[in-house]
Amino acid sequence: MSTNIQRQDVTPPPPPLEEGYWSALLQEGEFAEVATNGHESDHGKVSARFTSTALDGMTHLNGQPNSTEHDWQDISLIMHDDNVVELPVIGYNRGGLLVEWRSLHGFVPASQLMDFPATANGIARRNALMDMVGQKLQLRVIELSHEQNRLILSERAARVQPGERADILRRLKPGDSVSGIVTNLCDFGAFVDLGGLEGLVHISELSWGRVGHPADMLHRGQEIHIHVLDIDREAGRIALSLKRLHPDPWATVTERYEVGQVVEGTITNVVDFGAFACIEEGLEGLIHVSELAEGHFLHPRNVVNEGQQITARVLSIDSHARRLGLSLRVSQ
Repeated sequence: MSTNIQRQDVTPPPPPLEEGYWSALLQEGEFAEVATNGHESDHGKVSARFTSTALDGMTHLNGQPNSTEHDWQDISLIMHDDNVVELPVIGYNRGGLLVEWRSLHGFVPASQLMDFPATANGIARRNALMDMVGQKLQLRVIELSHEQNRLILSERAARVQPGERADILRRLKPGDSVSGIVTNLCDFGAFVDLGGLEGLVHISELSWGRVGHPADMLHRGQEIHIHVLDIDREAGRIALSLKRLHPDPWATVTERYEVGQVVEGTITNVVDFGAFACIEEGLEGLIHVSELAEGHFLHPRNVVNEGQQITARVLSIDSHARRLGLSLRVSQ
């Protein structure tokens, strides 16, 4: 059996910038309990994308049924002019705050709040959100869709000067390197505030190596240097990359390693058909089950475990396919 079998790449491709970008900010609140006036709602569950009709007896959260065309037109002008509005917080869910503007209800994702606790502790986050009910916030509209009854606002965006966010979009170009603050981490990537305007680092753009979850590399509130990958100026969305700040280790792998060479590494993942080992940042090879040890054993975990330091021999190198075959049977 070949010793060069590689793990299938299970990282999903980066989502198109124009599809579902800002809705990702709301996923933490999906099917979270809604609270109004500081008390848990008895109306059941609601998707943070606010398309559910499960709130029996309550108005639709992103736009009330009796909201007027005039209100949508006015809030659209406010967004166009980049003006700041002061709105009361009328409720919360796990993902953020509900605010009210005339006949419309809007949503402020937790990642768009200033001085929000950078913690994964659900109770602490919930209490912080609950404590803000009844307060008034200075906010800017960052996404608006009358057709989808979507009104998304940001306290972070309200802290910059009028026109500054549009200026960032005009100035930035693919290939630029900029600094930003990590505002939110989710399964598929990290959001970074570039100065009142957020960009997305897809998980596949965090590192040349394997990343289990963005939280393994970054934390909320962290300042990072970042590479601009792509820009959708019309939608106001920016794709970012961390790994592009560093050379691709696979591009020069044959300059540093050769078949038969003995290398040091760390086991990163153990699967039924073998184990993966990192021999340098971004460079991971497969130790096929047949190359783990002599004799029979029930599972590769009977031989190695994640985090274990190993000495291995290079069996094969395929830089184009990004595959590296290793063996723990060093003496052979």
